[in-house]
Amino acid sequence: LAQRGFFKNMSDEDFLKMQFKNVFGYPLDLDNPKTYSEKLQWLKLYDRKPEYTMMVDKYEVKKYVASKIGEEHIIKTLGVWDHFDDIDFAQLPNQFVLKCTHDSGGLVICTDKSKLDLAAAKKKIEKSLKNDYYMQNREWPYKNVPRKIIAEKYIVDESGYELKDYKFYCFNGIVKLVMVNSDRMTENKTKADYFDENYQHLDFKWGYENADIIPEKPEKFELMKSLAEKLAANIPHVRVDFYQTPEGVYFGEMTFFDGSGFDKIEPIEWDYKLGSWIKLPKKTK
Repeated sequence: LAQRGFFKNMSDEDFLKMQFKNVFGYPLDLDNPKTYSEKLQWLKLYDRKPEYTMMVDKYEVKKYVASKIGEEHIIKTLGVWDHFDDIDFAQLPNQFVLKCTHDSGGLVICTDKSKLDLAAAKKKIEKSLKNDYYMQNREWPYKNVPRKIIAEKYIVDESGYELKDYKFYCFNGIVKLVMVNSDRMTENKTKADYFDENYQHLDFKWGYENADIIPEKPEKFELMKSLAEKLAANIPHVRVDFYQTPEGVYFGEMTFFDGSGFDKIEPIEWDYKLGSWIKLPKKTK
């Protein structure tokens, strides 16, 4: 991180080549990319459609998603602010979630307002607001997202205490892979299991350990899959996330570069297999 100032002057291409070699130990081939990890770097550089910026903006994307699949799948926004000190907590319900619109990880989950550590929440959110998410791994859609704070309604799934995340990997608008994140409420213990489009468990690891017990197929699996495909239409590759709760199915986010293409997929055969599913478009840049 001390070198960040130095890296700021590197072109996106030079930075990604350097980072890729550091992570994987072999050079990034942008002329003939084969693996998923390589193709994600290619897409960062050459598939730059302006609407992708809106799609990764956690606030702006809601209107777009509602227009495509319906308002009933949108988590209610309780407020939007430019600065933490603008938030009037008296106006918020007892339970809510705070997040920033432009990055990943700046999340404050409040399950009881009387116990919320405001100083810690402020520190986390303000750090997140300063975070230049684009510069970290050159995920260019984040470059021009307005930095704001949003509060959302707090939701849990059928367990009553956690919120499993169902992530649908779409390739040219078709779901071919599903990740289920569980144990998300335990610090750094998130688990991930991978399934095919028919919810058959797949034997590989990618960034996380598998859960001790394979998560059961969600009741609304087919609905979430069809909604993901609607949102992914005409996009070479995008991950669309949903939550299933007793009240219904809710949209989470759209992600173009899972793990920024720098999480190792093991065994490596799966990196090639997933890569083969991405049909690279014509360059837009």
